[in-house]
Formats: sequence, structure tokens, C-alpha cells
Amino acid sequence: MTVTTAEHPVSTTVVGPVPEARGHRGLATVVLLTIGALLAADLWQWGDGPGDAFEPVTQAVRVGLLAVWALAGMILTARRPGERLGLLVLVGTGAGAVAAATDAAVLGGSDSTLFELGRALGIAVLPAVALHVLLALPTGELVRRTHRNAVITGYVVAVVIGIAIWLADPPVPLWLVLLEAALAVLVGAGLSNARYRGARGQERQRMQWFGWAVTVAAEVTLVTIALRLFVGWPDHSGDVAAAATVMIPLSLMFSTSKRLLPQVDKLLAHTVSLTGLTGVVVGVYLVIVLGLGRVPSDDERTILLLSMVAAGIAALLYLPTRARLTAFSNRLVYGEQYAPDEALRTFGSRLSRAIPLDELLLQLAESLRKTLVLDSAEVWTGSSGVLERTVSVPDRGHAQLTISETEQPVVARAGVVGPAWLAIWLSRLLEGREGKLVRVAPIAHSGELLGLLVVQRPGDAETFASDDESALAELARQVGLALHNVQLDSALQESLEEVKRQAEELRASRSRVVAAADAERRKIERDLHDGAQQHLVALAVSVRLARQLADSDPGATKEMLDQLGADLQEAVQELRNLAHGIYPPLLMDRGLEAALGAAAGRAALPTAVEADGIGRYPQQVEAAIYFCCLEALQNAGKHAGEGAEATITLREEEGKLFFEVADTGAGFDMGSAAAKGHGFVNMSDRIGAIGGSVRFESTPGAGTKVGGSVPIGAEQTAAASA
Repeated sequence: MTVTTAEHPVSTTVVGPVPEARGHRGLATVVLLTIGALLAADLWQWGDGPGDAFEPVTQAVRVGLLAVWALAGMILTARRPGERLGLLVLVGTGAGAVAAATDAAVLGGSDSTLFELGRALGIAVLPAVALHVLLALPTGELVRRTHRNAVITGYVVAVVIGIAIWLADPPVPLWLVLLEAALAVLVGAGLSNARYRGARGQERQRMQWFGWAVTVAAEVTLVTIALRLFVGWPDHSGDVAAAATVMIPLSLMFSTSKRLLPQVDKLLAHTVSLTGLTGVVVGVYLVIVLGLGRVPSDDERTILLLSMVAAGIAALLYLPTRARLTAFSNRLVYGEQYAPDEALRTFGSRLSRAIPLDELLLQLAESLRKTLVLDSAEVWTGSSGVLERTVSVPDRGHAQLTISETEQPVVARAGVVGPAWLAIWLSRLLEGREGKLVRVAPIAHSGELLGLLVVQRPGDAETFASDDESALAELARQVGLALHNVQLDSALQESLEEVKRQAEELRASRSRVVAAADAERRKIERDLHDGAQQHLVALAVSVRLARQLADSDPGATKEMLDQLGADLQEAVQELRNLAHGIYPPLLMDRGLEAALGAAAGRAALPTAVEADGIGRYPQQVEAAIYFCCLEALQNAGKHAGEGAEATITLREEEGKLFFEVADTGAGFDMGSAAAKGHGFVNMSDRIGAIGGSVRFESTPGAGTKVGGSVPIGAEQTAAASA
């Protein structure tokens, strides 16, 4: 046993049963010994009573029931030591043993007041104990307050009734005990059923075993009453009904077996069915007896008994006989082993298996041809009004049927149709079928036409019956659902592939962005090292020389200082150019139009900028478009050739900012390696990173166009302008 606290888990091993279980076993042993003594006293007085005070059958049933209940309580206590049900059963058995022993003593001639009181209380308390056991199932615990209140009330009423029986003179009014038992059964059944509905797992199965025992006891009692009523047998019907209750303690023992516990579901279902069937038979024969208006004679009783047996046998043989008669009637009527709706049933079973759709449709066509006795069966499938003959039995080859948009809704809602309707709406399906019996069922789902079922019989064959058409319509509905599911599966698979492709592109794009950023940093470091740094080092050397010459040669020093000033301006300009390459200050201060205008002035080609009506946009949008246009302009300067010109166009339209860099140069073939260069990849990554897209157009001799668009929002534009 493991006890876990909020701070530290503590494991404690307990050898042997827990104290509560040991207490239950000890008390159960005492009760069991008491029951044994009471049964011994009851048997000792068997036969000592005057005359017929003791009925041997009744006495045997009573002692046998008490013994089985005691055995059940002992087994429950041994197998479920932590539960109270076994002890409760033993206590109830003890109450029954007290009632049996004191009843035997009183019937044996004893006039002891104590025995009479014990008999009265023992008889009266038995219904209360039964109520207690019923509400405590399956563990012996009363889990609800209503259950506890009902049990307490039952014991109080039992004591009151026991005292009333004891004080009654003349003899014991049994109707009072029977009324108490009926009330206990009604109350207990309702409350126990409420607990059963909320039970799960093994707890529910244990209660099902109890229900099975009650059902069997009810079945035996019902048959006994019927036999007693109709044929006057058996003589001890009350004892037989009482003996049938032995199934209840046996079921409590069965419920403790791990091997038997899972078997109760089917057993209970069959038992309930048999009991209900028996009740129907008894009810019918009871009506017959009442219809006679008198007690049946001996000959009539024999006939009633035999007819009841015949009715029971007929009921038991109904299901297997019905299956064989149905198969025989199908062969007689349809000439086949299966009824018309057999294709419908088999298609539903195949649909739940992992069978490819083409194979499933082929099996469907074959099944239709056999069950409906057809010349041919065809399945047409498709979408958007274009249907193809997917399957045909026998094979008729490939064919295609086009249905216009206005015809599709009519066909999808047509139902099962014949040649007259087909001649108007689908006349092509009648080609080569002249003089044949044809039926067509549209395969549709949610008003969308997905295909057709086409079946054909010889012209001199039996016409299609209503059952044939109903089965065909239902089959078309199921096929429509299957085709719709296939479409959904295909769409889902395509979406999955697209997501995978986009994820792979995103991963590759991220890798390229990181690599490009590293390359840019290395380029900046190289430019600083080879450019501005070298200028500054040279300036430092010149400053030291000027200092050395300051005293000895002022004129040379003055010339050197003038040169230093010019070199310093050149270094500053070089740093400014480098800064412009990183992020142009003009782009930050005045936006795309001004920055691209300045870039056009520095370009290798004569370049015009058309950007009327554009404003300010988020920094990442402006930077992406600026550097994309700049790279396209630089590529044009390298590859367009002499005499080429370039144009940069910017415009805002429908929530997007469009850009285009077009040149009139030599162009190139989009299928060549030039179309897959790093420049194009960099532009695609840069624009794609902010949700935009880039397109490239080029033809040898007709120039090149690099364009694209970036989505922009009104809120973003307003914030950027502010």
C-alpha cells in the first residue's frame, strides 16, 4: 500500500489483510457459526412436529436456500475481504435461519413467547434485508443518502410489522409480509437501477450478474405459475418458485470470478429475450383460458400443455428457420440466392474495410448484376459535370458524358429514372440500349452530382419492381457518401502535401536568409577593412609625418595638411556610401519614391521612376521593395546590354503595394540556368518573408521584368505616415 503526501511519497508494505478486512472475516465467522447452529436446530426438529406440521419439500427448500446463501456469503467474504457485501449476506442469512429455526420450534409444539417473537421478527425483517442487499450491490456500500434512508426506513417498518405479527391473534397475517416484500422490491428496483445506470466496468458487470439471476428466477416462477394455472402441476409451485431464487446467491458467487465476469453481457441479453418470449406465450394462453370462461378439463389441459410446448419450440426455432426460408424464397422468386437489397447490405459491410475505391465499385457492379438479374451494371463517376464510366460489368470500355451546369441540379435530384426521362435529359445513355429495360440512379451528395448507377435488363425480362428501385436509390446514396469521403480525403492529402512543401520552402528560405545575412556581414567587414580602414590608416601615417615636418619645413607641412583634408573627405564619403548600402537614410527619411529616385540616378542604365500617389509604409515593407528593386536594377545594368533603358514602377491597389523593374535589354530564356540564380532567389526570399510574392518575366530580345506585390493594411499605412 502506497501513501502519497503533498511533500514526500512514503511507501509502506502491509503483510496480510488490512484491519477492516480482518474485522469483517472475524464477524463473518461468528455469523456463519450461528447460522450453522440454527440450521442444526431446524433439522433436529424436522419430523418431531405433530401430524403434517413439517412439509418435507418446503423444509428441504428452506434449508437448502439458507445453506447456499451462507456459502455465498462465505465466498464473498473470502474473495472480497475489503467489501461488506459478504458480511451483509451472512447477516441476512442469519436472520433467515432465525426465522426458520423459531418457526420449526413453534410448529413443533413450543409455546415459548421468545420463539414466537423470533419467528415474527425473522419473517418481517427478511424483506428489509433483501432491500439492503439490493441497494448495497455490488460492494456492500450504501453510496447515496437516499439509499441509506430507504434501508433505515425498511428496518424500522420491518420491526413494526414483526411486532404486529407477534401480537396478532388469530394466526400470522401473511398479506402484511407480502405487502412489505412488494414495497421493498419496488423501492429497491428503482434505486438500484439508478445506481446501475451510473456504474462502469466491473461494477456494472457484477450488477448484471445479479440482474441475470433475478431474470432466471422470474422465468422459472412464470413458467411454474403458468403450468399450475393451466394443467394443475406442480403441486408445490410455491416451493419451486422459492427454489428458483437460489440463482441469486449463485450469481453473487459468479460475480467474484474473473473468468465468468466478462461473460455476463450476452448471457443477460439472451435470458431477457427468452423471459420476454415466455411472458408473451403465457399471456396468449391466459387469454385463451379466460376466453373459455371455465376451468379447463383434463383433456383440455393436456392439449394446452402440448400447445404451449409447441409454441415455445417454434419460438426458439424462429430465427434459424426464418433465415433458411428467406434463402429458399429468394431462390424461388428471384432465381438467385440473394434478395435485391443484398447488394445494399454487402456494400455497407465492404465500405467499412480498407478496400480501394476502384475495387469496391467493381464488386458493387458485380453484386448488382447478380442480385438484380441484370444484363449489365455500370458505375459512372466524376465532378464538375464531366462523368466517366469507371466500372462496367461486363466491360464496355471507356466513355465520357458531359452534363451542363443547368442540367446538373436536375439530374442530381431526379431519383431513380427510366428511359422516358433519360430521353429528355441524358439521351446519350440510351445509345445502344434500344429496347432494353434501363434504370439510372444519380450518385449525389449535398446536391452535388458525383456519378451515376446505370443498370440494364433484357427487354423481355421482368420489369424493375419498387423494391429494386428502392435498393438502387439507397445504394446510390451510400456510394455518393463514399465518393464524397474520397474527395475529402484527396483534398486533405493535397493540403497536407502543400503544407509540407511550404514548410520545406520556409525551412530552405530561412537557411538562405541566414546565409545571406552572414554574407552581408562579411561584405561589410571586408568593405570596412579594404576601404575606410585603409584610408584612416593612411591618414594616421600622414598626420605623424606632418608633425615631424612641422618645425623643419612649414611649407611642406601645409601642403601635407591640405592633402590630409582631401583624404579625410574621401574617407567620410566612402563611409557614407557604405552606410547607404546598409540602409539608405533617404529611405528612412523620405520613403520609397525618393530613395529609388536617388538609386536611379546612380544606376548604370538610364532609369525612370513612376511612383505617383504612393505614401509611407511600414519599414520592413519599404526596405524589402527598395532592395528588391535595387538588385533588379543592378542585374539589368550587368546583363541588359548597351542602349538599354529601365523603368521602376510603384503603385498601390486593393490593399497591396505593387512594384516592377522593367528593362529593354537583351533578355534571356526563363528555362536557362540564369533564371535560377542567387539574385532571383534572394529577391523571392526577401519579399516572401513579409507575405509578398515576386514574378519574373523575360524573353530573349524583349527585355526583362521583375515585379511583385506586398500586402499592406490601412492601419499599417496610417501608422507609417504618422
